Amino acid sequence: MLKRRFSRARARGKRKIHSEINMTPILDMTFLLLIAFIITFPALQNGITVKLPTAAGDPLPADEPLNITIRADGHFFLGQQEVSDEELYQAATAAVEKNPQVAAHIRGDETQAYGRIMDVIKVLRRARLNKFSLVTESE
Repeated sequence: MLKRRFSRARARGKRKIHSEINMTPILDMTFLLLIAFIITFPALQNGITVKLPTAAGDPLPADEPLNITIRADGHFFLGQQEVSDEELYQAATAAVEKNPQVAAHIRGDETQAYGRIMDVIKVLRRARLNKFSLVTESE
């Protein structure tokens, strides 16, 4: 009889409230954002896909350089825009007039011939741009 009395008292409304946070939606959202960042990050770097050669070296400085990309098919890009030799010369000349210490970062596809990369360097030197670096993947 004593046993029934305690079981009825529990059943009458003495239930405990469980206040737990359901972590499943939070984890789902976190993984969704992680996947979104992983997919979009490569497009934020420069937008033009080239396979860079590997080499050891210091990281690039954080100033505002001219970003020049040479794709495997030999086309030049200044930032995201495809340019000819003459357009690259004009842009480099304008950049040197604004800031004589401006640098150029040249990203050339590893399958590209050495002569094509030297063509870019010749154009930069003709525009009186003396600071440039060849961008590589770190080893």
